[in-house]
Order: sequence, then structure tokens, then C-alpha cells
Amino acid sequence: MQTTWKGTISFGLVSIPVHLYSATKEHDVPLHQVHAKDGGRVRMKRYCEREEKEVPYAEIAKGYESPDGRTVTLTEDDLADLPLPSKKIIDVLAFVDEGEIDPLMFSKAYYVGVADKAASKPYALLRDALVESGQIAVTKIALRTRESPAVLRVHDGTLVLQTCIWPDEVRPAAGIAPEEDVTVRPQELRMARSLMTTLSEDFDLDQLHDDYQQALQQVIEARLQGVEVPHEEETGEAPDNVIDLMEALRSSLRQAQDAHPGRGREEAPAGAAEEDGADGAPAPRKRAAAKRTTDAGRAAGETGGTATGKPAGKAAGRTTARKGAPAKKTTTAKKTTTRKSATPRKAS
Repeated sequence: MQTTWKGTISFGLVSIPVHLYSATKEHDVPLHQVHAKDGGRVRMKRYCEREEKEVPYAEIAKGYESPDGRTVTLTEDDLADLPLPSKKIIDVLAFVDEGEIDPLMFSKAYYVGVADKAASKPYALLRDALVESGQIAVTKIALRTRESPAVLRVHDGTLVLQTCIWPDEVRPAAGIAPEEDVTVRPQELRMARSLMTTLSEDFDLDQLHDDYQQALQQVIEARLQGVEVPHEEETGEAPDNVIDLMEALRSSLRQAQDAHPGRGREEAPAGAAEEDGADGAPAPRKRAAAKRTTDAGRAAGETGGTATGKPAGKAAGRTTARKGAPAKKTTTAKKTTTRKSATPRKAS
């Protein structure tokens, strides 16, 4: 790997000479600007407005224009001689739990390697101390023309320096999330958790790939070969206004289960299908049951008995007898006993 930065980690009175190496790379298809009419390459030239001519890169310097229009030219030597301690030293300022640094502040990552063999032991000491404590080290570093906060953490047994943005560079999120009072019902939350579980089972981040770059490469190959450019089949647009949130969640859960047949099928939470609708009204089955009960009660009131129009007492008696068979036998036995006892005895 190409060295990005050379310097020293200062850990109390311990110094660790290190080199930084870029830990990430972005894969993309290199594109450049061309003239759409004839495909000619379009190049940007460095043009001096005062001399009205192109200037070589060796004569390019950085400049700052003040509000009153004056320009200050800064050479490479000016930038290299800045009185900045973090220019060559990564000074460990504190150790904190990783959760205390908002991931929103993380920027670019660099692998930290030792500059010589003598740095191996203090390097291992800092690495093992971070692992054992479960903490990260807060530092500052100057890279190129910018000083930024950074953290030191451990990844696969290697120290990683992750640059950060300054806290005041994080924009506030006020006014972006819905400000009205939104109530999420328990059954909706349970259904959402079921969907989360289904989508998360056997998930492997390494299986993700860049569909955009793959599609772009297919278009380029088609152009080079002079064949028709492949087109993606049109898919229906997602609804922009969800009326029944519970039904949308149930449909999402079914689609996720069908799309990943190898994953365990997560059943809908118990009672979710019977819960009230998304608008707070009773679910259809509950409404139907409530209507039947109301109609039955109204009919019973009009006839003075049950919903069938028969006396309540007889109907209740028959219902009781049907539900409990032993009670019917007992009644028959009593009737038999009564008939026998009512028979007159013959005179002797």
C-alpha cells in the first residue's frame, strides 16, 4: 500500500512512529467529459486571467481572496511550515466509549502501521489496551490542508485511525422529522418488528454488490459491440400515500418471506390480524360479530324471549340440556320415580 502520512502517535510519554495507509477504496467506472457531437475529448486547461494564457501546473499555487478583494498567495512552503502540533503528531487526548461518538461524525479511515520494528511493542500495548477496555482513543491530526479530530480503534487486530468532522460541522436535524403528534399503535409496532426479523435472518453484508456499476458496465459493453443497450423492466411505483398501515406491513412481511424462501417464515404477531384497523375503527370481523350480536339482542327484545321468538325459559332449558347430557338423564330418572310412586297399591 502507498503511505499516506508519516508521523508519531503520542500516548502519554510513549511515542509510536507510524505510517498511515488508506483503508478504503471506491470502485467505479472511470468516465470523462467528451463533446457530445463528435466524441472529442474535452480537457480543462489552467488559464491565467491576467496574462490571458495557459499556465503549467508547476506554477500553480493556492490563494485566498479577502472580502475587500485583496488576494493572498500561499506557497507549498507556507503550508508545510504551519505552526501546528498535529502536523506530525497524533496526540491521544482521551479515551471514551465508542457510543459517545456519533457515527454521523465519522469520515475517512486509515490503517495504522509501524514505521520500524522498535515501534512494535508500544503499538501492541496501545492496541491491546483498547481491546481490553472496549474504548476508543480521541486524537487530532493534520492531513494535507485540514486538521480534524480523529479516533483510534481496533479492526481485525490492526489500529485504525478514523478522521471525523468537527461537532459544529454537523447540521441540526430540527424540522426534518414529522412535527405533528403521531401515535404508533402496539400491533403496528409488533408487525414492524416481525418484518425486521424476517429481513434480518441470515443477512450477509458481503453478498451486497453495486448494481449501478454493473448496469453501467453492461451499457458500455453494448455500445462497444454495437448492439442494443439492455433495458431494465419497468416496475410499478411505490404508493406515496399509505392508507392502511397494518395491511401494508402484512403485505411487506409476505413479500419478504416469498423473496427469501430459505429464511424462517415469521408468523404475524398473535392478535395483529384481529386488531383494529389503521384508522382506529374495528376490524371487519369484529364489526360483523358486533352487528350479529346487536341484531340478535334487538330481536329478543321485540319478541319477549330469544331471537327465535320463543319463550326464553323453554329455550334456555333446552340449551342447558343440550350442553350437559347428564342433566337430561337425571330429569328422566326423576320423572320415572314420580310415576312409580304415584301408582296406587293393591289391597292385600
